[in-house]
Amino acid sequence: MMTKIDKVPPVVLVTGGARGIGRGIALRLLKDGFRVVIADMDDEAGRRLVIESAGEIAAIRTDVAAEESVKALFEQISADFGRLDGLINNAGIARAHAVPLEQLELADWNRLLATNLTGVFLCSKYGIPLLRPCRGAIVHIASTRALQSEADTEAYSAGKGGVVALTHAMAISLGPQIRVNCISPGWIHVTNDTLQPRDHAQHPAGRVGTPEDIAGLVAYLISEQAGFITGQNFVVDGGMTRRMMYVD
Repeated sequence: MMTKIDKVPPVVLVTGGARGIGRGIALRLLKDGFRVVIADMDDEAGRRLVIESAGEIAAIRTDVAAEESVKALFEQISADFGRLDGLINNAGIARAHAVPLEQLELADWNRLLATNLTGVFLCSKYGIPLLRPCRGAIVHIASTRALQSEADTEAYSAGKGGVVALTHAMAISLGPQIRVNCISPGWIHVTNDTLQPRDHAQHPAGRVGTPEDIAGLVAYLISEQAGFITGQNFVVDGGMTRRMMYVD
């Protein structure tokens, strides 16, 4: 575990923790002995996770794009726990369908950046006073879309690219008390859709990723074993960003 200021179990916050990658991270960190708080807009999914964890995970409804909501979140964490050892900025949204840039509405652009980038800033800003005394760690969840793109995904790619840049800026500003790293997942299977053999075969690692793949790296990055690692972006994509692909 990371350095502790006393003997009580460490506390970690996972934003967007009710579903998908965030849910996998929350369950892994609970297993590792953390007291876990999830912040999510999905009340029902949050309640299901609280029940599944037998009440060991706390869920707080939060809109990470709204400053007052984020401020209230950290005030509650301070009141309930008095500390924060890890912050996992995972909350994010994406459009269901790609939109050509000339048709992209400013409101949609702003909405994606507000959640995917500004939300990371707000949660980090309000988390710092709790993290610093614990010499805590922050992990941002970005995306390989920060490094490569499909057509018509400008808003999402811009937001995730901003998260990667924010990572190294924060690492310099907050060190050595707080370490800041980033994970850029590739294809992580988080739905009930059935995968096909070709889905796995296109990955050099031989399979599509799982939330557990991301959760394992998060657990390492907030541990004392990663004490010499900060300001880095770790690509977890089964090798896809290293594969040259041409149409025959």
